[in-house]
Amino acid sequence: MRRIAVSGSASGIGAAVRRRFGDGGAEVIGVDLDQAEVIGDLSTPDGRASAVSEVLERSGGSLDAVVACAGIGPHTPEVPRIAAVNYFGALGFLDGLLPALQDGEDPVAVAIVSNSLGIIPRDDALVAALLEGDEQAASAAAASVDGVTAYGNSKYALAVAVRRRAAVWGEAGVRLNGVAPGPVDTPLLQATIDDPVLGPHVDDLPMPLGRRGAPEEIAGIVAFLLSDAAALVHGSIVFADGGTDAVLRPDAV
Repeated sequence: MRRIAVSGSASGIGAAVRRRFGDGGAEVIGVDLDQAEVIGDLSTPDGRASAVSEVLERSGGSLDAVVACAGIGPHTPEVPRIAAVNYFGALGFLDGLLPALQDGEDPVAVAIVSNSLGIIPRDDALVAALLEGDEQAASAAAASVDGVTAYGNSKYALAVAVRRRAAVWGEAGVRLNGVAPGPVDTPLLQATIDDPVLGPHVDDLPMPLGRRGAPEEIAGIVAFLLSDAAALVHGSIVFADGGTDAVLRPDAV
């Protein structure tokens, strides 16, 4: 039986990933603020350490896959928390469980990033603090920008961090990739739509396929990346956004 840890497993993409693998017979260890095997807050160092420790205990120190889905949106009032969860929470979860993955069978991990990584303008101070792992500086930098900027830059930094880990994780025998969705019908997106400032702009960006995604569609891409069919895919960011990134950045290959 395959053993998989999924953060953000209680709703949205994380819940869809959980259902797909649970229905397929895998043992899924979900991590979330509630309604999960492991109740944990990935916005703080102590919360991350506690969540990782409990996953390791429940898994017996051996995992076959890890999916970092937990994230919060640009509508979040406490802007520094966006960077804390989306970047440090995701990486703390992934890096903390790498030893367990090394003990697993055909181990692989996926991080959910966002197509906003190529759309939102860079804030150099925030990105630098994130990539340097300086959580205090990142919090200060995030406090000086709006939620959209913090969200896009945290997802950009996470995608960069995934790619930068390709060599080390490859040597450890663990594949690591990212999925960059566009708008997906989740509670996170609905909260953004309900925001009086952000809501009117949700559908501003071009989408050649003409529709939003469903959580199950992203879970399907995650399932592919976790499968033997993707055995040579490593250090990649897979866009799943209906063509938005291709339209806005046609030469970014």
